[in-house]
Formats: sequence, C-alpha cells, structure tokens
Amino acid sequence: MSSGTLITVAPTGAESAKADVPALPVTVEEVAATARDCQALGAAVVHLHVRDAETRPTLDLGRVREVVAAVRESTDLVVQLSTGGAVTDPFDARLAVLDAEPDAASLSLGTVNFGRDVFSNPWDLIVELHTRMQQRGIVPEYEVFDLGHLATLARLLDRYGPPHGGHVHVDLVMGVPGGMPGTTQALAACLPHLPPGATFAATGVGRTSLPVMLAALSAGGHLRVGMEDTLTYAPGEPVRDNAQLVARAAGLARIAQRPPMTIEDARALLGITTTVEAAP
Repeated sequence: MSSGTLITVAPTGAESAKADVPALPVTVEEVAATARDCQALGAAVVHLHVRDAETRPTLDLGRVREVVAAVRESTDLVVQLSTGGAVTDPFDARLAVLDAEPDAASLSLGTVNFGRDVFSNPWDLIVELHTRMQQRGIVPEYEVFDLGHLATLARLLDRYGPPHGGHVHVDLVMGVPGGMPGTTQALAACLPHLPPGATFAATGVGRTSLPVMLAALSAGGHLRVGMEDTLTYAPGEPVRDNAQLVARAAGLARIAQRPPMTIEDARALLGITTTVEAAP
C-alpha cells in the first residue's frame, strides 16, 4: 500500500452544459481559480478538458495552450490533458492536444459505449498516443473502462515498451453507462491484471463516486474526483464546486491514514521529470 494518496481533480469534462450546471468551471479564469482552490485542499493533479468562449467543448490548440498556461501560472499542479475530448472529436484533433506540452495526458485503452454514444479508441490510435507521448516526454495515465482494457495495456507495453518516466499508472473509470460498474467487486477484479509495479487510481461516475473512493482507498489505490464525473454530493444535494469534492476525498484519505500526497511526491510517483516554478 502507498503511504499517501494521489488526488486528481477533473473539474469540467465535456458532457455537462454550463447552462445546466452553473457551478461548472468553463472559462480560463474559472478553471485556473478552481485548480488553485483544489491544490490548497490536497489535489496534486488536474485533469483538463477545455471549453471555448461559448462554453462548448473544444480541442482548439490555442485555447488548450491558454488554459494550460493559466493553470501553471496559478498552481504547481501536475497538468494532465484529456486526449479523449468529447466523444464526437476526430482522432487527429485528439492527438494534437499533445502539442500543448502537458506534464501528462490521458490515454484511453479501448472503445466503450458511453450512454447512447460510442467513445472510439481503436488500437492504432492507442499506439499512436503511446508512442507520441514516449517521444515527447509526456506521462500517460491509462484509462480503463472495462476489464479487457487491461489486456490491451499488457499488449501495448509488451510491443511498444514502457511509458515515458518508466512508471505505469492506471485510472479505473467505473460507473460509465456501458463500462464496468462502480462496485468493490469490479475494482477487485481489475487488480490482479494490473502490470507489475503499476499504481492505480479509481474514478466513480455519478452515484458510484463514494463507494469507489472507499474501495480504492482500502486497496491501496488513489483517487480522481471532480465535476466531470459527479454532479451530486448527496441524494438531492447538488455539488457546490470542485473544492467540495476534493475536500471530501482528502478527508477520506486521512481517515484511511493515507493523507493526500504532495505535488512533489506525485511527480516522483508518476515519473514526471520536468519541474515548474512555484506559483506565487
């Protein structure tokens, strides 16, 4: 078991509309302020999706770079960009996100039904993301939506070698309609199939957020929380903001006697060799 808990915040996502969720951070300023607040409460990584001036999901590289720069100016957080985008985004635009030079980026390991939509991640795209990140010194977080995706990860590492930094870190995304359920049993089923020496975090979507956090902590795993994945704090109680979710995760980590990991320790764990100047 790890002695500390890596907490990732995913503040925005690509699914929810600002009109429906007024507290969702979508402007550059809102995202930077959210990242700063979440760092103060124990987050070490921020997982970023980007919105345009009309609050719609975008992979426009200029906008992505603007958000990355704003977060780096405001915080010391590990900046992890989503290469998933929205389910309708083309592959070339998803690959181009890496040009914004994040510390880390997500790498989804397989196609999965996403409610009524299909989130497409064919083998050739997986390989291209993996090898480009190796070449550019970007650390991948491997996103696993179902048990078979771990078999894909094993094949990927066997054929194309370890990621930049040498350490394999997996995020078990649980509770997506079409993916694996957000249960202790599903999480436990994944663990024997992790690559040797790998670490894992778990994301519980929607109502599965709390049980997935508890299961992950009990198994020595790490946590991802945020309004990308969870909009209800308790039955009938909307999430106030991302800081509320990070504070709960940090509190549970302390109860488990695995307090939130420092950003320096998170960088060491993930194999991120670049450093940033401390934010004012």
